[in-house]
Amino acid sequence: MTSTTSTDTGPDTSADAPPALVPLHRNWRFQLLWGGAASAMLGTCIADTAYPLLLLAMTGSPSLAGAFGAVQFTVSLLLGIHGGSVADRHDRRRILLLADSARLLAALSIPVALHLHHLTVTHTLLVGAVLGATMAYSGPVRMLVLRSVVPPAQLRQALAQDELRVNGAALAGPPLAGFLLGLGRSVPFLGTVLASLLALGAAWAVRFDSRPNEATGGGRSGGALAGLRHLMADARLRVTLLVPFLLNLAGSAMLLPVMVLLREGGTSSAGIGLALAGEAVGGLLGALLVRRLHRLMAPGRLLVSVAWVSVPLFLVPTLAGGPVVVFGTLAVMMLGVPALRVMVDVLIFQQVPEELRGRVIAATMTVFMLGVPAGTFGAGLLLEHLAAGTTLRLFAALLAVALLPPTFSRALRRATWPA
Repeated sequence: MTSTTSTDTGPDTSADAPPALVPLHRNWRFQLLWGGAASAMLGTCIADTAYPLLLLAMTGSPSLAGAFGAVQFTVSLLLGIHGGSVADRHDRRRILLLADSARLLAALSIPVALHLHHLTVTHTLLVGAVLGATMAYSGPVRMLVLRSVVPPAQLRQALAQDELRVNGAALAGPPLAGFLLGLGRSVPFLGTVLASLLALGAAWAVRFDSRPNEATGGGRSGGALAGLRHLMADARLRVTLLVPFLLNLAGSAMLLPVMVLLREGGTSSAGIGLALAGEAVGGLLGALLVRRLHRLMAPGRLLVSVAWVSVPLFLVPTLAGGPVVVFGTLAVMMLGVPALRVMVDVLIFQQVPEELRGRVIAATMTVFMLGVPAGTFGAGLLLEHLAAGTTLRLFAALLAVALLPPTFSRALRRATWPA
């Protein structure tokens, strides 16, 4: 008779243990897509400076130089809602590849036309329209793709890293465009071609789950405006949208009076450009504070606090001028903005049904974008009749009044971070 000794120590739970998360810096799909998106953003920021300078050199008309940005922005705004609907209904990888291919071809057409001496104002403005359209269709898709390659537990960290992309490109793009333009008229546009090619290569190289969930209707229910209706139906979401809209409006309105004050104080064009770079520097530093600010404050308190900090900062350039003061003011104003952008993703985009998410993202981006032309136009209109300092004080007062309803909103005070 053979005796046996049991070595059973209980049920094996190793198969039930969740797999360990790969650190985000080793997630090659995310990092490659992030690099492609960063390249596309840098190309956009170079283009935003280089194209108006090219039109100014071609025509000598400041209005035509400004028309490029106006056309690009208008097309992006008009197509934004439709871009979200397309993202909810069709293969997202294919949309991204098509958008990046269109951006590449549009960018390539400029140096080719310059080489052939056939570049016209109409051609350049059409390129602006194409770039605006690619932003409308690729923007929601890039945010959806992020969720396909990053686990939910790392999404906030990935969004914070994405803020580095946005603000880094905003900081590097304008001076890089000026430097490249100094090397030759075609050089900055060849730079945008290279940036577009890198973005397209990254989108082509990475495979991810890119098809809408057919089990939930594939995004076909509710129509293109379903995302906007979803946002407007919830009091908490309405207030959450209102505050960033006000900040966008006020922030864009601040820049023109500040530039007038600096010019009146004898600051050179280069000095004004460096002073305005404070915005991007503040955004870069703010990206590093996202997780800390989210730990310190509930969503409603964070939203209202960042907004109220901007009110007294509007008055600083009127009390102590100079490029250094303006640089510091803009940097401080932007410190909390990346935390707000990530907060919008956490509170809104992550909480909506998958089949509606693209349209909600597009509707949110469209509402935020509306504040930019409203603020710029309003500031220009006021500066026709008021001094720059008076205009800043008036906008500070209007922002303070507009922030009173969100400050006392019960829905906003009750908002909490999702578990």
